[in-house]
Amino acid sequence: MLDINIDSFAYPDTENKPVLQHVSFTLKQGEHLAVLGESGCGKSTLLHLIYGLINLSDGSIHYNKNKLLGPKHNLIPGEPFMKLVAQELDIMPFISVAENIASHLDRNDRAKDDARVDNLLDVVQLTPFKHVKVKNLSGGQKQRVAIAKALAQQPEVLLLDEPFSSIDTFLKNTLRRSFFNYTRSQNITCIIATHDTEEALSFTDRMLLLRVGKTERIDTPKAIYESLENKYQASFFGEVSVVGTTTYLPHQLKIAEEKTAIEMVVIKSYYLGAYYLIEGLAKGEKMYVRHNAAIIKDTLTYISINDTP
Repeated sequence: MLDINIDSFAYPDTENKPVLQHVSFTLKQGEHLAVLGESGCGKSTLLHLIYGLINLSDGSIHYNKNKLLGPKHNLIPGEPFMKLVAQELDIMPFISVAENIASHLDRNDRAKDDARVDNLLDVVQLTPFKHVKVKNLSGGQKQRVAIAKALAQQPEVLLLDEPFSSIDTFLKNTLRRSFFNYTRSQNITCIIATHDTEEALSFTDRMLLLRVGKTERIDTPKAIYESLENKYQASFFGEVSVVGTTTYLPHQLKIAEEKTAIEMVVIKSYYLGAYYLIEGLAKGEKMYVRHNAAIIKDTLTYISINDTP
């Protein structure tokens, strides 16, 4: 069990302005947590604190009831049962993909280690690049090498900072399924800092929303998505419309067939494949509605709440 209690953390050069405050959560072994928040809200700092790269003086981090003491007490920063895939990738450019992945293995049993490397190459879908030097790979391929390298020693806890940000869209979905199926099969606890809400909704057990370094909300993806409490929370999942004091995502509103209390003048229709996103103005405020067809600019429309999301 991983138990995080951060009362406050500030970098020495920020005039004691906290980067993180009042962030607490507990994860059971094998649970997956997504951390979302605007840029600069402390997502990367949270991962670095947990891994033990920076000291936490105002709070505590425990793993299986043992307090993790940070770099002041460890000769080599970082906990041995954890791995961190940071945005600055820990890979060696002048050796092959396979050699990078194997660099964390003791090589006492070469056949066993080679089989493990092959398995991880399959997980991150890099088998054809096994003998290619890392310097010749794309950014997204290098990211996948770093993920496989972190998995090589079978960590109990894996921390990932935007792990799929450089990976092409057409590959990302199959890669994420492969990766998360693997980590669940190995009972690895994962904390993923991400901007990708689809990733958080589909593949994690809980979501932590950060706002200016503080916990905005922590719950299951389903609970958060189905009961968004304010505009900030809703903004993670798409364009936001505010009606009175209630926030709505585009699929929660519809173009009404009859006159309603909400009048909207259409600004633009955006084709998104399965539907159009209609952007408009209602009493000077932007609104966004899903619709099955484009609507001509400056058309007066009426909006109602969608009872069948």
